[in-house]
Amino acid sequence: MVIAKAALKAGDVVISAVADIDSEHLSSSITELTSLQGSSPQGFKDYQHLLNLTDLDGVMIGTPPHWHALQFIAACEKGLPIYCEKPLAYDVDEGKAMVEAAKKAGNIVQIGFQRRQNRAFKMAKELIRDGKIGEIHQIGAQIHYNPSTGDTTLQDPPASLDWDKWCGPAPKLPYSPAIGHNTWRLEKEYGNGHLVDWGIHNIDIIRTIMDFDMPETLHATGGIYKLKGKITTPDTLTATMQFNGIPIIWQHRLWGTGDMDPQFNNGVFFYGENGTLFASDNRLVVKPNNRDEEQEVIEIPTPDMQDNHVTEFVNAVRTKNKNLISCTIEDGFKSTAAVQLSMIAYETGEKLVWDNQKGSISNNTEAAKLLARPYRQGYNRPKI
Repeated sequence: MVIAKAALKAGDVVISAVADIDSEHLSSSITELTSLQGSSPQGFKDYQHLLNLTDLDGVMIGTPPHWHALQFIAACEKGLPIYCEKPLAYDVDEGKAMVEAAKKAGNIVQIGFQRRQNRAFKMAKELIRDGKIGEIHQIGAQIHYNPSTGDTTLQDPPASLDWDKWCGPAPKLPYSPAIGHNTWRLEKEYGNGHLVDWGIHNIDIIRTIMDFDMPETLHATGGIYKLKGKITTPDTLTATMQFNGIPIIWQHRLWGTGDMDPQFNNGVFFYGENGTLFASDNRLVVKPNNRDEEQEVIEIPTPDMQDNHVTEFVNAVRTKNKNLISCTIEDGFKSTAAVQLSMIAYETGEKLVWDNQKGSISNNTEAAKLLARPYRQGYNRPKI
């Protein structure tokens, strides 16, 4: 609904149909959209029925990531423009199949990395380009926070929810409120954890600022220490991704106080020869190496970055101009694959080497098997 309402704000847009496998969610969405736009969208339980409508100008995918590949490829086969939320896919090979489907369709695609619209990060790129902190040799990124965790008691799903269909091609776990709907993000089988869900934004914007392609090597360590029994992905993680010889060091703690200075809990540190630049959604902090120079703080909020990212997609569809898109399917794949590979490094406990030409892990056959998760019976993985 966040991206649907952002589309309405773009102007001259009507949400003509909604698909949701929870009847209560479907009903409430239709009610709210009817109030906002003055006309009632059609409602479907099955997204394929929605895609059979003949008067669609585009689709927006806001489902959990284990459903993205099948829905995205089906929309590509209809030739429709697509706004798809991040992460692009659940696993690396799904992402490859989505890239190929979009190439074949030639459709307009925008991936939901809205920080590409952020004014603070755009200024950070300018400062780095202009040599404000000198040559960069290391980058740090982190998002520390204390999540609320759902009830882990196994129980029947709500009567309105088709849990089997919600799980789709992913493993069908016994239902609990801790892994359904909004709380799937820290469940390994559905969201694959904090780095893949939220940290991915920081990795994407680092790639954008530094013009990085794919990481050459990856290594990650951590574990579930404080939230054991409540989540199934690490509550503590340090991951190192080497891009062009420059390490990006990601860390998160989902417990405690986070950073000693809370203003640095969420953001990116660019460590240069002449100083350090901290960049976050609303501010930049520049700290020169020279002790006699004071740090510079630049407040530069972008409260409308989500709306702007969706509006960019709407304008691209309206004008049939792919050049208006700031996050292509290829870029969405690279940022998503970087964090997916980091989680494979965590799972295997090994340092991984990525062969960008072959599109595979080159030094570990067991790790390479994790590039594609088997689909549940009744669902077919897209071919690459």
